[in-house]
Amino acid sequence: MTGLYYEEFEEGETIEHERRRTISESDNQRFCDMTMNQQPLHLDAEFAAETDFGERLVNGLYTMALAVGITIPETTDGTIVANLSYDNVEHPKPVFHGDTISVSSTVTDKRETSDGERGVVTMHVTVSNQDDEVVCEFDRTVLSRKRPTE
Repeated sequence: MTGLYYEEFEEGETIEHERRRTISESDNQRFCDMTMNQQPLHLDAEFAAETDFGERLVNGLYTMALAVGITIPETTDGTIVANLSYDNVEHPKPVFHGDTISVSSTVTDKRETSDGERGVVTMHVTVSNQDDEVVCEFDRTVLSRKRPTE
């Protein structure tokens, strides 16, 4: 699937992304290893059992990165110039191994660049688990290509 050009984004539109992902223990372990994040709450079952959560949590940055990846095909695949910012990141509920996440993006703002050559689009991304509980949300702002003129 190809992403949207600037003109195709509509303020107020919500895109329900088709792909979902069940997060495994291995996913979380590899992400923590790659980012050198050795927080025992993510990796040590005995430590995590003694916390209020009672078990290991999936790294919140992995949840966010995975959510961005899930959004790409329907939003910016092949049409993005750059990601400009990720703002207002929240993790209202934890993600555990075995949770399946789904993602939606709501276009909250769009404007042309001062040269009129491209556009800036902001989307509010909402990540939910299999119980429809919001586990992460953030605003993603991108610099988008305009549709090529023939």
